[in-house]
Amino acid sequence: MSLPYERKEKNLPDSLLLATAKGILAKEAEELEKAAEKIDADVVEAARVISRCKGRLVVSGLGKSGHVGRKTAATFASLGVPAFFLHSAEAWHGDLGMVCREDVGYFISNSGETKELIDLLPHFKRIGAPVIAVTGNPESTLAKDADFLLNTHVEAEADPLGLAPTSSTTLQMAMGDAVAGMTTLLLGLEKEDFARFHPGGSLGKKLLLRVGNLMAKDAELPVVSDSALVSDALFEITSKGFGATAVVDKNGVTEGIFTDGDLRRLMEKKGDGALKCSVTEGMTRNPKVVRENDHVTAALNLVEKFEISALLVVNDENKPVGMLHVHDILKAGVA
Repeated sequence: MSLPYERKEKNLPDSLLLATAKGILAKEAEELEKAAEKIDADVVEAARVISRCKGRLVVSGLGKSGHVGRKTAATFASLGVPAFFLHSAEAWHGDLGMVCREDVGYFISNSGETKELIDLLPHFKRIGAPVIAVTGNPESTLAKDADFLLNTHVEAEADPLGLAPTSSTTLQMAMGDAVAGMTTLLLGLEKEDFARFHPGGSLGKKLLLRVGNLMAKDAELPVVSDSALVSDALFEITSKGFGATAVVDKNGVTEGIFTDGDLRRLMEKKGDGALKCSVTEGMTRNPKVVRENDHVTAALNLVEKFEISALLVVNDENKPVGMLHVHDILKAGVA
């Protein structure tokens, strides 16, 4: 592939390149710190307007600001705020039909003079949809004609030439995150709400899956009475494949759990005679248990903390209703 300029390769030392990378990150971080210090009530008002919006957040921008806009719209949508990206150049070719008076505009332009974006302002004003301007130029047309201003001015871009959108786009994106975070608080969103918007990912599985969704129950549940012998428990363990069985009293209340490990420890004491012992002699009393409605993540925390492979699931009467194996948790993609 031919480049649009003459390649001038330089043999630069790694130390110089590493210093350049660190310098860029430091410059961008410095601009973020400056923005955090000078941020004012306008950003709060912007978050309140968005949280009260009855329609959608319409994010628009062009070029690098447009790329930031797509990410910003995606962030709000992931938090349950209906949002979409409107390409400012495509808007005048039919896409403006998606905008309603109940919507809120979120316009991003570092210069604040992007013509395609400025041209959208009259339409939003005509239908009565407020506009939030995100710009690095508070004296620009966009800043003056918008209803709310989020100042994303930076002293300098961070790239070696000081020209490429780097610090400015980083601040634009961070500002969107800040407003989205405040909106989350204003809407009273919880982790479970966030998970509902991500049901297909591992995050959604972690937050939405309950123990009852994965546990084995009914005929698959390994259980023996406290009058059973170890040989009976061993048959139940082997046939059900959990490496453990619940032990219950005559009323079906949990007495303990008998595991492969318990069997090994008992055989070290009793030898071959272990199989003729009562299961209560070798079982683990007061086992770690979970409830059917517990999050799977709570079960995963238990198996990791106590290094166990199976958890007994009990009801309010402490009767076993299921068993959950760590393999089932891993298979569900929660870990």
